[in-house]
Amino acid sequence: MNSVSKASKMSEQKNSSYWKESLSLVTKILLVWFSVSFGAGIIFKDSLDQFQIGHAPLGFWMAQQGSILCFVTLLIIYARKMNKLDEKYGFSEKED
Repeated sequence: MNSVSKASKMSEQKNSSYWKESLSLVTKILLVWFSVSFGAGIIFKDSLDQFQIGHAPLGFWMAQQGSILCFVTLLIIYARKMNKLDEKYGFSEKED
């Protein structure tokens, strides 16, 4: 096996590992987002309404503001984790 095919094979393995980790991160973030938006806003609304934030029931608050705040937080977490993943595999956009 020559050095070109070895380098190509290592590059394919690196790309494969990168995409596996990337898809794993996306899957986890989507599960959290779904759980908060659908679960807290719809499925567990009645249970959450026993508690209040201000004068609003918690289930209503989660459906209106809480899920949006969670979504923005998940966007920030995703950006940071992907930047670290890019650096780990050498795909960083930072200039040297």
